[in-house]
Amino acid sequence: MGKTIAIANQKGGVGKTTTAINLSASLAMCGKKVLLIDADPQANATSGLGIDPKQMTATIYECLIDEYPVETAAVATCVENLHVLGSRIDLVGAELELINKEDRERAMRRAIEDVKDKFDYILIDCSPSLGLITVNALTAADTVIIPVQAEYFALEGISKLLNTIRIIKGKLNPQLRIEGFLLTMYDARLRLANQIYEELKNHFADLVFNTVIPRNIRLSEAPSHGLPAILYDPQSRGATSHMQLAKELIKKN
Repeated sequence: MGKTIAIANQKGGVGKTTTAINLSASLAMCGKKVLLIDADPQANATSGLGIDPKQMTATIYECLIDEYPVETAAVATCVENLHVLGSRIDLVGAELELINKEDRERAMRRAIEDVKDKFDYILIDCSPSLGLITVNALTAADTVIIPVQAEYFALEGISKLLNTIRIIKGKLNPQLRIEGFLLTMYDARLRLANQIYEELKNHFADLVFNTVIPRNIRLSEAPSHGLPAILYDPQSRGATSHMQLAKELIKKN
C-alpha cells in the first residue's frame, strides 16, 4: 500500500508546488509509482507538469463532490511512472459544497482509498490556506512535509500549522505525523539562511531533512515549459537537490 504525503504550509510562496512537482517527478525517476494530487484551485501543479486544466475530463473536484473514480480522473504526465490528479478553479466551490456532505473531512480519504495500493507514493499539493480542502488532505495523509522558506518570516505561522495538525490528529487522523521540515529557497551565502536552518534543527532535530532546496533560476523557469526541473535541466542544482530529497525520503521509509 502506498504512502500518502501532504505538502502543506498555510504561508504562501514557500515552495509547496515546486516541491510537489519536483519531488514527485524525482520519485518517479527513481522507479516509484507516484500520484500527485493538485489540491489547490490555482492548479499550478497541474500546469507545471504540462497539463491544461481545461482539457481534463475530471479533476479532484469531481472526485470529491461527485465521487468520480480517481483512477479514471488521473492522467499520465511527461514523466514515466508519474500520474497527476489535476485541479482547476472550480475547486474553490468545493469548500462550500462539501459543507453539507456527511463526514465531509474524509471525502479525500474515501476518494483515494481504491488507488492506494496502485502507487508507492501519493503526494498532495495543498493550497496556502487551512480550509476544508486542506483539512481533507491532512485527514487523508499518512505524513506531512512542511516546506519552510529560508527567509526572515520563515518560522512565522508554523505554530499555527502544527496546531492544526495536532487537532486533526486528535479528531480525524490519529496516525498523522510529520515527515519532515524542508528548507526551500536556500542561499548558503546568506547568514540569515544558515541561522534559519540552525533554528529549525534546534527546534525539530531529526524532523528536518538533510537536503535543502537552493534558490535556482532553472527551477523557477521549468514550470513555464510544463516540465519538472529533472527534465528541463537535469544538471541544475534545483534538479539534483530534489533527486537528493527523493532518495532521502525513500531511505527514510
